[in-house]
Amino acid sequence: MGSQYRDQKFIDQVCKKIIEIRKAKGLVQEDLVERTGFDIRQIGNIERGISNTSISNIAQIARALEVHPKELLDFDFELLKQPPTRRERKGKKE
Repeated sequence: MGSQYRDQKFIDQVCKKIIEIRKAKGLVQEDLVERTGFDIRQIGNIERGISNTSISNIAQIARALEVHPKELLDFDFELLKQPPTRRERKGKKE
């Protein structure tokens, strides 16, 4: 029963980029639904950072937005705290 680390700050930054690009292109969530084939709830959960979506879904969203996937990851990584190491997550010192 291993717990999976979730970097919510990173997820939130990706979500902000998706929304920013979608709005800049004059699109609404329903447009992404049509272009990706995803359910409206899935798009909403991705944009709100509720869903820790897959790399494949990021690629599909990038295609729908007609951008390179790297544009969805184009933000300042230095603002993001490094995730804990496996040892730190287990409560041990390195």
